[in-house]
This record gives sequence, structure tokens and C-alpha cells, in this order.
Amino acid sequence: MILACVLALALFCACTVTINLGGADTSAAPNSESKLIVHFLDVGQGDSIFIELPNGRTMLVDAGENYHGQGIIDYVQTIGYHKLDYVVATHPHEDHIGSMPYIVRNFEIGSIYMPDVTANTATFESLLKAIKAKGLRVKNGRTGVHIIKDSELTADIIAPDKPDESNLNNSSIVLLLTFGNVSYLLTGDAETKELNAIRADMHATVLKAGHHGSKTSTTQTLLKKISPSVTVISCGKNNDYGHPHAEVLKMLKSVNSSVYRTDRDQTVIVATDGSSLTVSTGNPSIKAAK
Repeated sequence: MILACVLALALFCACTVTINLGGADTSAAPNSESKLIVHFLDVGQGDSIFIELPNGRTMLVDAGENYHGQGIIDYVQTIGYHKLDYVVATHPHEDHIGSMPYIVRNFEIGSIYMPDVTANTATFESLLKAIKAKGLRVKNGRTGVHIIKDSELTADIIAPDKPDESNLNNSSIVLLLTFGNVSYLLTGDAETKELNAIRADMHATVLKAGHHGSKTSTTQTLLKKISPSVTVISCGKNNDYGHPHAEVLKMLKSVNSSVYRTDRDQTVIVATDGSSLTVSTGNPSIKAAK
């Protein structure tokens, strides 16, 4: 109990910046009423995003590599949640679904969404077995699916339209999450081909840069469509891929988007009341299992 209290205190002792978007100031405090709080978890060279919805429900988008499962569960429980109402596996690559089988087996899950593609990997097979054993059914994550559709809160899948079996990155679920006047575009590892094919309005206040800040995902044309005030890049420190690419950082600077990176800022929390944003950095990384 004492350890949990210490963790909870440490979790949010971080640097915060408020970004006004024409509305009142907001706070990044967790579990606040009528706030959308998006935690871009530091899971190294991978993706995992935990979302506190203003209606009290939760969502997990991806789960990093296969040694982060308990760390993600601990993080969610420390905040005070014991169920994931929605789980989204953007695409079946290890750095996005590695820990998802463990989480499905060891945590209460509501609905799970995945693109209509398969992968010949032990991790993917393990995830399918965990889903079946839990008595869950996978919902097809494709263009036009509304995960949430309320008057002030929506979660819409705007891609993929036609999953690409030859390039699983271009089968990524792209999720547009909107609360009031603020929206978050979560792109998985979608590359230029998939992103250019999106017909929906892509304008977003917050962008989760595709493919860990790779130049294969972010282009000047795309950034003009999105016009993000804040961009979050999920990548590992000193990773072998050179993510984020220098070209991408230069483009983000040219459109005046504030950039936050998990390799430097650790877990990044972006909260909104539907009018303004508060960005909190320096929050703990997700501990890998030994």
C-alpha cells in the first residue's frame, strides 16, 4: 500500500506546460472529471498509449515489446483503473503487440480491435490464443468503425481501408480521438502510402508521429493536413534506426509543432478539457520485466 502511494506520487511529479487553444487552462492531474488524458508510455523502441476517457472508461493502444506487460498493468493500476474497456492493436508487429498477450491474460478487457491481417509469428499466435481463452472476439479495425460516438467524445478508425499484407505498417489502425475542440491522431506505424489514402479530415491538435518518427511516415504535405500543435514521438534511446529522423524533426519545427519524445522526456501525458492542453513530461518509464 505504501509502495503504491509512493508510485502514485512520483508518477505525476513532472514538468508541465499548458498550451492555450482558445479555452480555459486545464490541469494534467489524473482522474480529473471531464478530461481526456492520454499517456504516451515510455516503452523504449515501441508504442503503447494508455487513455483515460472523460466518461470514466479506459483505452489501451498497443503494448510495446514482450517484456512490458506487468509494467503497463502496474502503471494503469497505480492510477486507479482495473479494467481496459477498449484495446486497440494497431498492427501485428512485436514492438506494438509484444506485451498484449500478457495483458489480455492478466487484466480485465472489454472490447479488442485489430486490423484484418495476420502475421506468422509466435507473438501474434499467442495474442490470438489469449483472446480466445478470455472468451473475447476481435472486432475488425477498419475505416469507418466508430469505437466511441458521443456528443462530445468520439473515437473513429479512419484507416486502414485496404490492409496491406505485404507491408504490415500500412495495415496500421489510425485512430482519431476527439473531445470537444481537441483531437488526437494516433497513427501506429502507418507510412506515407496508407496516410495519403485517408479520405477523412485528418486535422488534429495532437499527433502521435507515425513509425517512431521515421521519414517513411511524416511528410510536409501530411503535416499541412494535420496542422498539429503538439507532436509526440515514441522511440527508444539511442535506437538502431536513427528514430526520430532529422528530416522529420526539421519539418515539425517548420510547422511550429511542439515536439515531445519518449526517449528524452520519458512518459508524456497530454491532457485536455476539450479547449486547451496541458503536457506533462518526466513521468516514469515502464519498467521492463527481468
